[in-house]
Amino acid sequence: MKRTGSGWIRRGVPRFAGILLLGLAPAAAAPESVATALVVSVDVSQSVDDVRFRLQMEGIAEALEDPSVIGAITGNPGGILFAMVTWADRAHLAVGWRRIAGRDDAAAVAALVRATPRQAGEFTCLGQMFRTVTAGVLPALPLPAERVVIDVSGDGIDNCTDADSLAEAHAALLATGATVNGLPILVPGENDVVGAGAYRAPGYGLLPTPLPKDRTSLEQWYRAHVLGGPGAFLLVAAGYGDFSRALRRKFVIEISALER
Repeated sequence: MKRTGSGWIRRGVPRFAGILLLGLAPAAAAPESVATALVVSVDVSQSVDDVRFRLQMEGIAEALEDPSVIGAITGNPGGILFAMVTWADRAHLAVGWRRIAGRDDAAAVAALVRATPRQAGEFTCLGQMFRTVTAGVLPALPLPAERVVIDVSGDGIDNCTDADSLAEAHAALLATGATVNGLPILVPGENDVVGAGAYRAPGYGLLPTPLPKDRTSLEQWYRAHVLGGPGAFLLVAAGYGDFSRALRRKFVIEISALER
């Protein structure tokens, strides 16, 4: 074990244990740790309408119930820990930490995901999500985890955080030892290219864009501003209809700690 600025970590992951997890087996049978703690972080900003929101929730639920994902989960002694964060102007812990050790656990968590109401919000505040996960979600880990993975999906760039603040929030999250992976959702004709423009922070007027003037793709932006940590990788969803497929594949890689 070693110490970082954010606390003690085990094999590169924050030590935030000691909180009992509701629904765990009796203490004598409960695992002392898990291999993977997975935070699914979902963009629910203005560009995500009701149909797109439901496609995301259903995609996450279907991925949790998929036999290949169940196989990856059961291949880890003690299963995995799972949490879901939704974010727009602010980030919200939509599904608190749950241990998934098998099919029944996965079905129960999938039901919670499907029942998640849509969060109100206009902006794509990625920096706010980074800060919430660092300060609020990871400290509540109920068991030590060998690796913590933050799985970020969305269809746009941050439009409410200045460049320096975004970089600081990202660095603070990576300092916990977590890995941040990306799943940009590419919508042809809508977000093919991102770049110069303006952004409006909640409560403020228009401010200069934090982006370089050169145009870039959403995938490139995710690689530059989202990915980080040991083994970080990115998978692209070709629209919201492809979200479930991409996420199933991503879960298997993340839970099994496969090489990319």
